[in-house]
Amino acid sequence: MSPTLDQIRAVPKVLLHDHLDGGLRPETVIELARETGYDGLPTDDPDELTTVLTAGAHRGHLNLYLDAFRHTVGVMQTPDALRRVAEECAEDLAADGIVYAEVRFAPELHTERGLTLDQVVEAVLDGFARGSKNRPIRVYALLTAMRTAARSLEIAELAVKYRDKGVVGFDIAGAEAGWPPSRHLDAFQYIHRENFHITIHAGEGYGLPSIWEAVQYCGTERLGHGVRLAEDIEITPDGAIRLGRLASYIRDRRIPLEMCPTSNVQTGAAPSIERHPLRVLRQLQFRVTVNTDNRLMSQVTLSSEFEMLVREFGYGWSDIEWLTINAMKSAFAPFDERLLLINTVIKPGFATARAMSDAYVNPELLSR
Repeated sequence: MSPTLDQIRAVPKVLLHDHLDGGLRPETVIELARETGYDGLPTDDPDELTTVLTAGAHRGHLNLYLDAFRHTVGVMQTPDALRRVAEECAEDLAADGIVYAEVRFAPELHTERGLTLDQVVEAVLDGFARGSKNRPIRVYALLTAMRTAARSLEIAELAVKYRDKGVVGFDIAGAEAGWPPSRHLDAFQYIHRENFHITIHAGEGYGLPSIWEAVQYCGTERLGHGVRLAEDIEITPDGAIRLGRLASYIRDRRIPLEMCPTSNVQTGAAPSIERHPLRVLRQLQFRVTVNTDNRLMSQVTLSSEFEMLVREFGYGWSDIEWLTINAMKSAFAPFDERLLLINTVIKPGFATARAMSDAYVNPELLSR
């Protein structure tokens, strides 16, 4: 029996790639616009707003997909707003059965009304703490620098400053083509000197050169998306598979791929779910993980992403558990915390799910 959405929601899951400004509740966007005086919303109806914010998800290009963020970022310019969004984020992730999450945001985007970078980070971390309280979830932050701007070193220093207060790593994001990660080499070198963690958006809006630079120039520990790594894998007509040098290196080094299936299709990084590289990369034993990217814009949860893979790829409990443990192994939390969650929460949770699934009997069979 295939896992159902409700069953998947009940098992412990791990999320490594989720954007804070891409996961707001539509009602919250409307209320915050009213409270903060943001007048850029096209409507104050939650359903209509959802339609507007998800429109870019159906246009097949990363830059069009990113357009909706001006509204969510627009209402996230005060400490109270940031705190509320972060708190609701933790609540929503916990409700989806996520026990560990790394949520990323770009502090530099939230200073339009005079907040300092420190005030932004402290408000978000406070929100995560409030939303996680008395819930079986731990939420950490990743600080993102915009690759189209010139503040990456400043953001890297900020990430290190808050490393013992809830920030676990540094990231760069934004339009990828024309903005290679090597432009921010000083920031990555600083992070390396501080023995801290790096993940880089690469292989989504641009191809193999972006991935190569992220790995070989910048020393990333994980690849945000990495979908276009498939361009370095050849499948011959007779079914033989040949890995290029870059793909082989990434598999050999166990560099994790933070894949977001629905979002990858919406941005044009993958042609369809059916043809998403995740399936073949999983078969080839790459360190694949499944993520949401932007829950509002893509209208997904982590559970719905897994349920879709069950439908499209025929995945079962062993596949979902394998992908979940991959994610927990790849997290930036300390090793002992990762090991504890794997052995005392994730593996027992999946064992229980399997047992309950195997024990299920269709009531219709009993009535025959």
